[in-house]
Amino acid sequence: MSVNAQLAEIHHIETERLKLQAQLNTEKSQEERNKLGQFATSPKLAMDIMEVSKGLFEFSERIRFLDPAFGTGAFYSALLKCFSHLQVNWAHGYEIDPHYGHKTVKLWNDMKLDLKIADFTKSNPPSSGKDKANFLICNPPYSRHHHLSSDEKIRLQTLANRMTGIKASQLSGLYCYFMLISHSWLADDGLACWLVPSEFMDVNYGQHLKEYLTTRVSLLRVHRFSPKELQFGDALVSTSVIWFRKTKPSTNCKVEFTYGGTIKEPRKRHILSIDSLRNMRKWNHLSDIVRDSNPDPTDKSVSAKLSDFFHVRRGLVTGANKFFLLSAAQISEYNLPSEFLTPVLPSPRYLFSNEIQADDAENPILKQPLFLLNCSLPEHIVQFDYPSLWEYLQSGIQIGIHERYLCRHRSPWYLQERRDPALFLCTYMGRQSVKRANPFRFILNHSKAVAANGYLMLYPTPFLERVFQRNPKSIRTVWEILNAIESQDLVSEARVYGDGLYKLEPKELANVSVGNLFSTRLGVEVDFTAQQMELLKRKE
Repeated sequence: MSVNAQLAEIHHIETERLKLQAQLNTEKSQEERNKLGQFATSPKLAMDIMEVSKGLFEFSERIRFLDPAFGTGAFYSALLKCFSHLQVNWAHGYEIDPHYGHKTVKLWNDMKLDLKIADFTKSNPPSSGKDKANFLICNPPYSRHHHLSSDEKIRLQTLANRMTGIKASQLSGLYCYFMLISHSWLADDGLACWLVPSEFMDVNYGQHLKEYLTTRVSLLRVHRFSPKELQFGDALVSTSVIWFRKTKPSTNCKVEFTYGGTIKEPRKRHILSIDSLRNMRKWNHLSDIVRDSNPDPTDKSVSAKLSDFFHVRRGLVTGANKFFLLSAAQISEYNLPSEFLTPVLPSPRYLFSNEIQADDAENPILKQPLFLLNCSLPEHIVQFDYPSLWEYLQSGIQIGIHERYLCRHRSPWYLQERRDPALFLCTYMGRQSVKRANPFRFILNHSKAVAANGYLMLYPTPFLERVFQRNPKSIRTVWEILNAIESQDLVSEARVYGDGLYKLEPKELANVSVGNLFSTRLGVEVDFTAQQMELLKRKE
């Protein structure tokens, strides 16, 4: 077959593939596809990835191609467009879902493809190097750990450890296991490219994947798309593309980080040594920092962080907010006793002021006050002494509230976590916009209201408590200091998800740098050298 004839045939199949993809997608619910992590790669993205990969392909031998999560074959189609059929020795693929697999086999029947309808993670890798792939490209299933059973997590963890010597966290998404397990399927010096969620760069479970990328293989390039430039129309996920070669990294190994735009025309570029990369706790900010064009990633000098002034805790998690967070009208309707009700702040979207005033009873002054239902009494006492509360709890049992994960692990099931009211709070998630560069809000709370898990609660350290005791007006100054923190300092610690959604966990907020804001604004000596940090701790 001539080159032109081959391209014409491939274009025809690609047209049919896109029709098939659309048809098969409509035959499955969004929930089913989410559970299996099935998010198809667009033709343009697949082609961009393949063209960049071609520039990194340095082998004299013919291509042995592998896609462990084949789908309908977006990457295989791009492969055949970028390389002639003479350059491809063989192509193998795995597709776990027969719904897609059977019709995809028929679609590519006349091409040089061996597609197996099987679970890649349960298949045996080749024992011989010449039977292994030298070119692997994959958009692995984006299934979160919640969709994996305990037995499945243990199986995948054990298998990944056997393949790489790295024990992955059981909080890892399925895509992490795919990357680690595929190590034994790739020939030495083979080229791999992975299209994965960017979240692994910042979350704790991603540490094991970063260890793999910096110690077991030679990382070549990481491209992170802007969170506002979604690569999947049916998934709000921030996406990255990773290229590496299966060989141990050299001491002078350099890694290219690019950000935004397209893979072929990124908006930003940054070159890092592999040694500096290993020392970094988070990677997402690398391609997004614009204030310092030449940051020193290995700088370990001690600087002031929020953890030096606050203990940060997540707001309480009820397990069923609609049942446990009640309006005044609901409390009146069910005649619930006041001794089991605690004022609670509404979701940040319904909190229109960043300062919460309080009445004489220290209840928050809000248009629509909410209250947390919290009772530690055993059920038999509630039944006889508080019949109206008992009746309300029974309504929860009827709809299965008591069987939800958190509730069934509590005794009694309606007992809530303990949280003291916090003077300062920070919203847990947010987005940047033209009107608001900072996706996070700091709240000054004068009331005794607690907060649910839409907030992070900041409790002053003994050092800061003493400052407040000496000068109560400094409370407002500290609130102003919190709001003066650069948005980039917050964003660089946060996790970023699809559509520009940022989230901060307690440890991440605690790690935010505040420079000399506290010392200059509070008028106290807070010179955070390593020696003085130790002295400060002793004073406390």
